[in-house]
Amino acid sequence: MANRCSALAAYYPTGLHGRPGEPGVKLQEIPDLNLWQIAGWPDTMESIHLAITEGMNSNRLSPGRALAGPKGVAFQVEPLKFWLLAEAPPVFNQTDGVVLDLSHSRTQIRVSGPEAQTCLSRLLPLDLRDHSFPQNAVASSGIHHVGITLWRSELGFELFIPRGFARSIWELLLETAEQFGSEVI
Repeated sequence: MANRCSALAAYYPTGLHGRPGEPGVKLQEIPDLNLWQIAGWPDTMESIHLAITEGMNSNRLSPGRALAGPKGVAFQVEPLKFWLLAEAPPVFNQTDGVVLDLSHSRTQIRVSGPEAQTCLSRLLPLDLRDHSFPQNAVASSGIHHVGITLWRSELGFELFIPRGFARSIWELLLETAEQFGSEVI
């Protein structure tokens, strides 16, 4: 396997930035992403669902919601496509669907802290308030015309950004977060 190099390695200013005091926003790249895309066909979705949800707390994946379990986190990104954050992809009959390793094609950035929601609301055309975008909500959206996937985990907002745009989005996040006081972890 090829050694992974962070898209943000050359520009990762750790420490406190912007407004003095307790940081309102914390930014962190999540290293060593293990992201699998599983795609199927309309008549094979049942077997794909079973393969993905085996060993999870539920047996039903639904659009716009993440499903977490001991083997990883899964979410439906399109009607016939799922993403799985896990060490390994599920095992299923190859005629039912296909698996694609997206680990090197995306950068995962976590935005957390008491002002994370407000900070991201200035960049995303989504209602991120708790009642509209609760924990385990998932959405595809865009920041400055770059398609991203957003998941609200128990630790914060997880952004999955195409690797080629990671640095430009990172710079926008850093600049926007400074007004709240930020910390790069």
